Amino acid sequence: MRTILWFCYFWISLILLVPEMLYAIYLHRHGKLARRDAFVGKIVTFWMRSLLKLAGVTVHVTGQENIPSQVPCVFVCNHQGYFDIPILLCYLDGPHGFIAKMQLRYFPFIRIWMRLFGCVFIDRDHPRESMKALNQAIQNLRDGYSMTIFPEGTRSRGDEVGEFKSGAFRIAYKTGAPIVPVCIDGSYKAMEGNGMWIKPAHVNLHILPPVQTSNLSKEQLKTLEEEIRQQIIHSK
Repeated sequence: MRTILWFCYFWISLILLVPEMLYAIYLHRHGKLARRDAFVGKIVTFWMRSLLKLAGVTVHVTGQENIPSQVPCVFVCNHQGYFDIPILLCYLDGPHGFIAKMQLRYFPFIRIWMRLFGCVFIDRDHPRESMKALNQAIQNLRDGYSMTIFPEGTRSRGDEVGEFKSGAFRIAYKTGAPIVPVCIDGSYKAMEGNGMWIKPAHVNLHILPPVQTSNLSKEQLKTLEEEIRQQIIHSK
C-alpha cells in the first residue's frame, strides 16, 4: 500500500507543481538566474523531503562542514538505489545538478525540473554525445554550479561499490574543482532490497573532506579514482 500511495503522490504532486515549473521557466528565460536558483532550490527541496517522508526514509548526515563554501565542487557518490537522488538533493548544501542517464529525458515534467537545476543527460552508448554532456558539466562548473556524479554508472542495489568510471575525475581536473567524496549507506533498503516495494529505511550519508585537483599531475589523476572509491568504501 505504501508503494502505491507513494507513486500516486509522486505523479499527482508533479502535476500540481506545474505552475511553479512555469514560473521557474519564466525566470530562466528572462535571465533572472539568481531568483530562478533560489526558487527552484526551495521547490525541489520541499518536494524531495515530502517524497522521503512518505516513503519512511530517515537520513543521518555527517560531514556537511566538508562542503566548500566559496567554490563549486564535484560530488562523487556511490549509487545504491533510486532514493539516492532525493537524499542528495535534500541533504547536501542545496540541490545540485546530476549527470543523469539519457532515459530520464523521456519523463514528462521531470526533465524540465532537472534542467532547471543544472542536470546533464548522458548517452553512454554514443561517445560523441557523452563528450557533449561532459563538456556541459564542465561549463556548469565554470559558471559556478556544483555537479553530482555517480561514477559507478548504475545502481549497485546493495552494499557493494562498483568500479568507477573516469568522467567525474576528468571534469574536476579540467576545471580545477575540488572533489567531495560522498558515501550513501543503506538507501537500497528502501526499495531495491525489497523487490522494488517501498519500505521504511534509515540511511547514513557521509560527506568526506574535499580532494583538491588543481595541482594534480596526469599520473596522480590516474590513481585518484581508486583512492576515492576506497575512501567511500571505508567510510561506511
